[in-house]
Amino acid sequence: MILRILSLNAWGGRLHQALIEYVTAADPDVLCLQEVLRAPGTHSGWSVYRDGDVELPQRFNLFTEISTALPAHDGFFCPTSRGELFDGDSAIVAEFGLATFVRKSHSLIAEGLEFVHGRFSADGWGEHPRPRNAHCIRLFSHEHASTVTIAHMHGLRDPAGKDDTTAREEQAAALVKLIERVWPGDENLVVCGDFNVLPDSATFAILARLGLSDLVTGGGLVDTRTSYYLKQGRFADYMLVTPGVKVAKFDVVEAPEVSDHRALLLDIG
Repeated sequence: MILRILSLNAWGGRLHQALIEYVTAADPDVLCLQEVLRAPGTHSGWSVYRDGDVELPQRFNLFTEISTALPAHDGFFCPTSRGELFDGDSAIVAEFGLATFVRKSHSLIAEGLEFVHGRFSADGWGEHPRPRNAHCIRLFSHEHASTVTIAHMHGLRDPAGKDDTTAREEQAAALVKLIERVWPGDENLVVCGDFNVLPDSATFAILARLGLSDLVTGGGLVDTRTSYYLKQGRFADYMLVTPGVKVAKFDVVEAPEVSDHRALLLDIG
């Protein structure tokens, strides 16, 4: 039997229909999403995120929409901030953060959630670099009669670029600390997400202390962005595993394009 893990920066659902269709068809056991919005008590639909001169379309209840598309999964929403989106001149209060979906046939036996940069911003999106968190889960797979620990993170975005900073090194150390709270150290570990760093980042040396190595750069891949991303520096997303993980398949998905990030798809045996 295969355990399928899918990691993706959802881009606020800007390619909404394609995103819903893809995650439904991929049917992962564990879906790790970054850049997800939730607006409790409101209907689903489009809104606009505004930051100075920047305006971006967003699905203000993407978490609920993904939950509806994956009825066989339990969803966990992990917010980093709460701010305003807009429908015309009307403000919609929404939360932004990570989402993790786990197939209900697997047993969640341990869990950890921590901020790896900053703290929860309750009355606005926050100053750049904005708050970031990580979510770590430990599953018992009845099909495999075994356990696996999976963590994902949305790394901080620095307007100055993706080079190493003290904040990014502290972020990596905080991620390790979170994982060590959940992971017993003697079983499979998978760590993924949009790290917002380059392949030579100190982040990977820090994660290597847990025995983790990256499948993206380790496979010679040079691009985790889609045609919707028009800038240089086309690394952002990573999938790391410990040596005991039996990789049946790993794919940086080129098509369909459902975000400005490519999906990372890992099947482990």
